[in-house]
Amino acid sequence: MATRDVISNKLQEAFTPDSIEVVDESHLHEGHAGHRPSGETHFRLYIVSRAFEGKSRVDRHRMINSALAAELSGSVHALAIHAQAPGEGGT
Repeated sequence: MATRDVISNKLQEAFTPDSIEVVDESHLHEGHAGHRPSGETHFRLYIVSRAFEGKSRVDRHRMINSALAAELSGSVHALAIHAQAPGEGGT
């Protein structure tokens, strides 16, 4: 299974999001630290979930980092997180 799909599945289970998009941006980081020729190292996440209501940006990131601990300590070098509660604007 692709790393993008693993990330998406784990976050679906953990947060039952209204929406989720995981974008593999590895190709943009060629030659940078952590990049591998096979890709799947640098990701951008857009997620909207009620689980984030009343939580600070730092708390939301901690929640996501905890759910993806295995990936972040292994194959994923970087994860840019855009986490929102329903009804919040911006990205």
